[in-house]
Amino acid sequence: MGKVKDVLKKAHVNDLYWGVMTTPTMRAVRHTAHMAAKDHLFNKVLPAAYNSKVNEPVDERKVIFVEDRINRLSSSYQLIFHELKKHYDFDIHVHYLNEIGGSRRDYIRRCKKLLRDAATAKYIFLNDASNVISCIDKRPETKVIQLWHACGAFKRFGLSTADSIFGLNAEDTRRHPFYRNLDYVTVSSPEVVWAYAEAMDLKGHEDIIRPVGVSRTDIFYSERFIRRAKEHLYELFPAAEGKKVILFAPTFRGRVSAAETATAFDPAVLAETLKEDYVLLTKHHPYVRQRPALPEDLKDSFVFDATEAMTIEELLCVSDICISDYSSLIYEYSLFRRPMLFFAYDLEDYFDWRGFYYNYDDLTPGPVLRTNEELADWIAHVDERFDPQVVDEFRERFMSACDGHATRRILEMVFGKEELRQRRKRAGDRQ
Repeated sequence: MGKVKDVLKKAHVNDLYWGVMTTPTMRAVRHTAHMAAKDHLFNKVLPAAYNSKVNEPVDERKVIFVEDRINRLSSSYQLIFHELKKHYDFDIHVHYLNEIGGSRRDYIRRCKKLLRDAATAKYIFLNDASNVISCIDKRPETKVIQLWHACGAFKRFGLSTADSIFGLNAEDTRRHPFYRNLDYVTVSSPEVVWAYAEAMDLKGHEDIIRPVGVSRTDIFYSERFIRRAKEHLYELFPAAEGKKVILFAPTFRGRVSAAETATAFDPAVLAETLKEDYVLLTKHHPYVRQRPALPEDLKDSFVFDATEAMTIEELLCVSDICISDYSSLIYEYSLFRRPMLFFAYDLEDYFDWRGFYYNYDDLTPGPVLRTNEELADWIAHVDERFDPQVVDEFRERFMSACDGHATRRILEMVFGKEELRQRRKRAGDRQ
């Protein structure tokens, strides 16, 4: 046992040292140490925190929202959270685990606090993979709802990436699962149920995957939200007034902890032919910490980094054209029936790294392009080249349940109409 402790200590204290040990023997030793640490955490430490409170009665009013990576309430939760907070008598708790920031010790402390709270909760909402909620023996009175953070099924995730470069190996993933204890999984259409069943290891339990829609897409049906998004755009970037807006919103490359953005995109090439009629807004994935610098001569006139300034929901509303690559935001953007371009300069590398649920060229409702020159040329002739029927067919296939009423359907599915009726606040008590 002493030797195991020594190995674990080295694995935690000097991870850099272990990382350069690339011989098969050293990789095996490091993997053994890593799995021993995970076994201890997810088989003993975290379940003990949950079990310390399981003899207390379940609080029928307690609703928990879990944010794994960011320190704010994400758009996946906001509509449901505010609807419950404003109109219903529930005791709502939010836990921010900050999985990829801060010390490991503090992360474990936050996980234990969540699980002690979760032991007496009636409802738990997730929006991402959670090995924390998956490691416990959940009380049958508690419902766990996986809202996920994306629509459709584009790039592979979960068990679909097992044994790929991006994913963990299948044995390790099943040893410490991420999608256990789920009662409901909400998705954007019946078409993608199979993909979520594969990714979440729910084959044979497809009945819990419900194509009732994705709550956060309801915002795209709000004329007020769209109007405010445009006002916000012009306040931040006055140069956009009177011009069309191109949004460049790529997904990240690599692993979450060291995510990189698309590096081949060159705003200067687009500016040569498009700057008289368009402005370009860039929105990089929140996991990306090092964003590319914008050309100095085009800043404040043609290209603007909106990553911190505007939400992706706002940007989808105000954009006339969207350039992406492998991001699932194309599903939400299809609701607007506008042109989409796919800048897939590294398609083969990305496919080898992670892969897709559908054939990429067949799936994408727009041109797949490899160079900045092709992007500029296609946009310059967008009126003659864009076929809205292609987007319509894509939207009907993958977003049929996202009709502006998903939040209501999810609430009724989770809580039931009768409980919602009983817990509805009187008009004078609403916040």
